[in-house]
Amino acid sequence: MPRIALVTCRPGPQVSVDRDLPVLVRALEEAGARASVEVWDDDGVDWASFDLAVLRSTWDYSWRAGEFTAWAEKCGAATRLANPAGVVRWNTDKRYLGDLAAAGVPTVPTRYTAPGERPELPRDHEYVVKPTSGAGARFAARYTPDEHATALRQVERMHAEGLTAMVQPYVRGIDTAGERALQFFGGRPLHASRKGAVLTPGTPYDERKVAHPGLEPWTPTPAELAVAERALAAVPDGPELLYARVDLVDGEDGRPRVMELELVEPNLFLWLHERSLPRVVEAVLEAAR
Repeated sequence: MPRIALVTCRPGPQVSVDRDLPVLVRALEEAGARASVEVWDDDGVDWASFDLAVLRSTWDYSWRAGEFTAWAEKCGAATRLANPAGVVRWNTDKRYLGDLAAAGVPTVPTRYTAPGERPELPRDHEYVVKPTSGAGARFAARYTPDEHATALRQVERMHAEGLTAMVQPYVRGIDTAGERALQFFGGRPLHASRKGAVLTPGTPYDERKVAHPGLEPWTPTPAELAVAERALAAVPDGPELLYARVDLVDGEDGRPRVMELELVEPNLFLWLHERSLPRVVEAVLEAAR
């Protein structure tokens, strides 16, 4: 009987509730596993006692990225961690988008500004400013060219907290086609969803946002699947992935581009795709064996 840890974080005012977690625990136990929910920074957990630790809703990691990646290395040395610690370290910093672009993957153009550097903010189009380590649109905002001073204050605030800022053009295709999330599990497409725009004009960067507005099931196009698979093929240690979520938007040319590649703690939206649960359970049990 495999022993499986589903890894989450401590509840808090800035942390969403993982609706999938109790459902997944119950399904794994019904399939013959011993599954339990464990908090990643709980020093009392003996990770070596598990056959597999699956990162699920460690949604506070971006506030403590260094501590979290150090924990992932420690956990990965004690048991099998999914996804692996090396992938976690690479994916917790959104500068991975530069790696994907260098590998020929269509991505949203991105510039980075580390603490101590002055950002180059666009003067002729809308743009988005957000941190390279972030989740749930934390510290993310959308600006017009005449909001330069406000955007600069946001960058200065992030730099004061040691965060590197990233600047991207606001992809207008989100307003019409939305953002599509293609989920993969056990190396195969699992299901897909679509949501509306998260960043609305005038919303302050430090205001909490609705992370998945208007979420609905989606049937991915061949072009979307092709871009997602190219992105996954470019991931270091990609064959070791248990799960992945590729977030896509349409570029100015109408073709899909990678907005984000979620390999650490993507929401699976199993509550929206109940038929996917048996596939997830099967893949988790196989990984535990």
